[in-house]
Amino acid sequence: MEHVDHILVVDDDHGIRTGIVDYLRKNGLRASGAADGREMFAQLDTSAFDLVVLDIMMPGDDGLVLCRTLRAGKHKHVPVVLLTARDDETDRIIGLEMGADDYVTKPFSPRELLARIKAVIRRTRMLPPNLRVTESSDVIAFGRWRLDTTARHLLDEDGTVVSLSGAEFRLLRVFLDHPQRVLSRDQLLNLTQGRDAELFDRSIDLLVSRLRQRLQDGAREQTYIKTVRSEGYVFSMPVILNSGQP
Repeated sequence: MEHVDHILVVDDDHGIRTGIVDYLRKNGLRASGAADGREMFAQLDTSAFDLVVLDIMMPGDDGLVLCRTLRAGKHKHVPVVLLTARDDETDRIIGLEMGADDYVTKPFSPRELLARIKAVIRRTRMLPPNLRVTESSDVIAFGRWRLDTTARHLLDEDGTVVSLSGAEFRLLRVFLDHPQRVLSRDQLLNLTQGRDAELFDRSIDLLVSRLRQRLQDGAREQTYIKTVRSEGYVFSMPVILNSGQP
């Protein structure tokens, strides 16, 4: 039987929620609705979903909190498209930092939302089967650095803590999960749960630059992250997995 993508729409507004669900169903997708985070996680625990559409402005735990919780739990690989009622760049940046794959600003056309849903699912499935973000030890060592994957920060050889943004942490985890392997910008986009591919090509370059600064890795030296011309980036430093506290 051919797989039909199943979408979970989470919005406290009954009219918006049912309208999106009905539109997705009319366009060949399976769709279910949830009014809040409790219903969202209950459905995720009982059914398989290919993507979650998640409204930001909800009472109680809003969409940003729920997105962060989703990314930290057992359903962390499910793609997320955020709905926001404000055309606010800060909301969009925070949403992407929390792990969202894309966002749509209200009011929106159902057709645009459907197109973004399909684009995110398509990008997610671009990854080869052997490219997956893996679970690893609490501490990962490389060069003069250690990454505490629980506290989500870097420690240098003297034990000094270097804080990372959510996007920086996810990018570094991708590199540490796949060392000595060239990763294209499209692969980095998917593995870090990024958004629009055309815009994110440049964003990946900026994020790599920020991460190099954290690692004190000069663009010329490229001790840790090397640029592979016309292909992408490779993490060239050997990686040592540990367990226990740093």
